[in-house]
Amino acid sequence: MLTGCSSGKETAAPQQQAPASGKATLFYLQKQGDQQYFVEQAQGAQEKAKELGVELKVVNLGQDANKAITELDAALAQGANGIAIVVPDQAIGPQVLDKAKSAGIPILASDDVIKDGGGTKSPFVGFNGSQMGDSVGKEAAKLFKAAGWTAADTKIISAYKQDLTVCSDRVSAAKAAFDKTLSDQNSGAPVPVIEVGTDNTPVDAQNRTGAVIGSNPGVKHWVVWGCNDENETGAVTALANSGVPANDIIGVGLGAYLTCKDWAAGKDTGNKSALFISGAEVGRTAIGLLVDKVKNSKELPPETIAKTQIVTKDNYKQAGVNCI
Repeated sequence: MLTGCSSGKETAAPQQQAPASGKATLFYLQKQGDQQYFVEQAQGAQEKAKELGVELKVVNLGQDANKAITELDAALAQGANGIAIVVPDQAIGPQVLDKAKSAGIPILASDDVIKDGGGTKSPFVGFNGSQMGDSVGKEAAKLFKAAGWTAADTKIISAYKQDLTVCSDRVSAAKAAFDKTLSDQNSGAPVPVIEVGTDNTPVDAQNRTGAVIGSNPGVKHWVVWGCNDENETGAVTALANSGVPANDIIGVGLGAYLTCKDWAAGKDTGNKSALFISGAEVGRTAIGLLVDKVKNSKELPPETIAKTQIVTKDNYKQAGVNCI
């Protein structure tokens, strides 16, 4: 499911102490650990840790950057042999990496890229934001074209956390791919985009989209995408609650773990398709990489990218989407 690449040698750093008992202790520090994607990520990580005979402690950081630093300090104090971290705020990247380097502990950025003070990226496991956005935009354009809609009475809702680079990468690529696909098909004027800033939760996306709908009374058709499934499903829910029929909504999720709920319930929904990403696979891969580093001194690849695929109500089960 994931592919890695390696380039050159690491900068010399203190060597972490090998676990005296022979059993390594790893930590997975996650932002928003109650979101379904991260719940599945933790489950996958625990499964891999058990398989490889290491101890894994998972910590939910919520959206608190200060807690991330506190929990990182605690993990180092408890003798962590390796750490995977999903930072609540990328701005703390230099501090996080400095602490790990000083302690001689390998650290892996999961899902969100972090950099040191000089701008060098930490080893990373997760997804390529631009590739994901490209897939979402192409899918949305395909559905838009098939529906026979035009730019005259259609608008796009792009919902995302605007200070998170992975989110910006995703939605920017979605818009670029959407426009290029339609341009290549000579499909007329560009469709206007309404950018909705959110905290990446479905409730906030729903509330903020609700305000947008009222200020755009002439729009008949809506295309929806976002940084994650939380944004897309929240925005689609707001449209549905305002009386927009499902046939006038093209929602393309990113994750599929929430988009699939309407499909599983057999609902007529504006959630038409989604890009499936597996949190469990990212979690398993992160632990595998850290164990290789700790036990076998194998260099952490600079970047390990997970594969994705578009799913719909017709194939999400076969694709392995965990729809709870």
